[in-house]
Amino acid sequence: MNDVKTKEFCRVVRHPVLQHKLCQLRNRKTTPWMFRDLMEDVSQLLAYEVARDLNLKAVDVETPMRETKGYKIADKLVLVAIMRAGTGMLNGMQRLMSFAGVGHIGIYRDKFVKSTVEYYFRLPKDVEGAKVILLDPMLATGDTAVASITRLKEFNVSEIKFVTLIASRPGLEKVHEWHPDVEIYTLSVEPELDENGYILPGIGDAGDRLYGTGDDV
Repeated sequence: MNDVKTKEFCRVVRHPVLQHKLCQLRNRKTTPWMFRDLMEDVSQLLAYEVARDLNLKAVDVETPMRETKGYKIADKLVLVAIMRAGTGMLNGMQRLMSFAGVGHIGIYRDKFVKSTVEYYFRLPKDVEGAKVILLDPMLATGDTAVASITRLKEFNVSEIKFVTLIASRPGLEKVHEWHPDVEIYTLSVEPELDENGYILPGIGDAGDRLYGTGDDV
C-alpha cells in the first residue's frame, strides 16, 4: 500500500502496519491501556514519515576506530500537542525525535457557542523560526486545528505540519481554506461528521478512550 496525496496539502499514509494498528484503534473493545500503546506506536511510525524532509548538517564524529563525518538534524524542531488527546501522540513522536522541543495548546470547540476556547498555551522560549509538528489524533470540524495554527503563526515559526490519525473531509477543507501552507498527515480521510461534529466512522472520542473517561469506555 502506497502513501497517497488526496490533494497537494494532505498525505494519507497507507503503510500496512499503520493501517493494521488503525483498525485496532477503531475497535470499541480496545481497552484504554491498549489504546494508549497503539497511539504511541502509530505516532512513532508517523514521525518517520513527517521527518523525511528535515535538513541535515555535517559534523565530525569519533568512532571507536577513528574520526569520520556524520550528520545531525539542522532544523529547530518543536512538537506541539493539542490537549488533551494530542498528548497521547507525544511519547511516540519523542521516541524518534528526542531532540525536539515540546509545547502544549489547551483548546476545545464549545458546541453551544460554536466557537473555540483556549485555556492553556505554552511553547519553548526559542520557538521563533522553528519547524512545528502539531499533534491531534482527530481532525473533525477543523475549528481547533485552525485556531491552534493561527496562534502558532503569531510566533513566526518557519513551518507547520499537522499530524492526525483520522481526518474528516470537511475538516481538511476548512484547514486548507484558512491555512493553505500547512501540510496534513493522516492515516485515513473519513467521509462525514455526525450532528455533534464527531467523525464517522472514526475512532470515537480519542481523549475519553485514552484516559478511560466518558460513557463508552
